Amino acid sequence: MPEMIRQRTEECYVLAERHYGRSFERPDICLDLRGQSAGMAYPQVNRLRFNPLLYRENSRHFLQQTVAHEVAHLLAYRLHGKNIRPHGTQWQNIMLQVFGLPAERCHSYRLPPAWKTLYAYACRCRQHDFSAQRHARVRKGQCYLCKACRQPLVFTGKMERKLIQR
Repeated sequence: MPEMIRQRTEECYVLAERHYGRSFERPDICLDLRGQSAGMAYPQVNRLRFNPLLYRENSRHFLQQTVAHEVAHLLAYRLHGKNIRPHGTQWQNIMLQVFGLPAERCHSYRLPPAWKTLYAYACRCRQHDFSAQRHARVRKGQCYLCKACRQPLVFTGKMERKLIQR
């Protein structure tokens, strides 16, 4: 795991300890997150997960904003308990007052293209592309109808992989 993420996490905790006049247990940090999320906090188990690809592509902003964003989730949980909104006023106050950063909910990192598997389904009027998740639901018994002709959608047996821009 890049040492810079660990150092930035420590900086955030030092700022919080100075601000609140108390100590906080340091979290486990993993660099194994995939997909569109830059980071995730798991307050119940005191763990942070970060996306290595988005870190590499956006390291400066990632260290400044994303790491602080996720640390703020853990701190809000420790300070205010589990019955708070994820990006509520407690989290926002930590971002603004403790870290001096904007309380932004989402990143705007450019995501690389990804391969997506699509499953072909058909009705009376046309073909429909299903995601792997929707296809799995059909295999478990879920039934979908075409919005246009109201007929059940049936798997044609065709599957294709498309490169999509996210």
